[in-house]
Amino acid sequence: MPRRLTVYLARLYGGRPNSEDVESVVLWATFGIILGGRLGYVLFYELDSYLQEPLRILAVWHGGMSFHGGLLGVTAGIVICAWRRNIPLLKLADVVAPVVPIGLFFGRLANFINGELWGRVSDVPWAMVFPGAGDLPRHPSQLYEAFLEGLVLFAILAVLAHKPSVRIRHGVITGVFLLGYGLSRITAELFRMPDPQLGFLYGGLTMGQLLSVPMVLVGILLVLWGQYRASRGPQTKTVGQEENEISVLSNHAR
Repeated sequence: MPRRLTVYLARLYGGRPNSEDVESVVLWATFGIILGGRLGYVLFYELDSYLQEPLRILAVWHGGMSFHGGLLGVTAGIVICAWRRNIPLLKLADVVAPVVPIGLFFGRLANFINGELWGRVSDVPWAMVFPGAGDLPRHPSQLYEAFLEGLVLFAILAVLAHKPSVRIRHGVITGVFLLGYGLSRITAELFRMPDPQLGFLYGGLTMGQLLSVPMVLVGILLVLWGQYRASRGPQTKTVGQEENEISVLSNHAR
């Protein structure tokens, strides 16, 4: 489903990226998720432990993946793919961004089913007891994240992706994704237990909240950049006109 949706979104833009470009970016993004997610967990969450036993880094079957690390890996994959296939970087990122919440939704459901990453102790009516988390009922924070990071963010990006006036402002959809995920994660972490090896950090914040702050800032900058470029005039061109200009420039460059 994510791949088909990415192809569909690419067709909305017209021209590049095309279905072959999508296949390439999916491959690079997959490598980025695995490598970036693992290295991100090692660097952000258990660096001291892994420095003592470096070979444990390869033991991915024992768990330990970081979304923020995976995001950096996917970003690197998109950059490489855009460079190798001569596709505007922000345009390619805008095609990929609306698909990401689907993976986030199912990932958080898996966290809930596995009884991991549980929430803080609570007396709300829907609180539940998780295996291995003691006898006290807790927030099902995994479901909060599935709702905010998955369903809500997907709906917002889907609406924006179907607006031609937004699609031609390259970087806006990517910026909304970064901003939306960052705010969703910061909010959900208010109900989630921090990682036991780290606990609460500066000002009572969790590592997930601290890592999400730069996402919010970059997201705001991308949205403002897209709006700024639109206000200058050239971005009011249609997608078809833009693709023709890119094609002409490429031919001259040869």
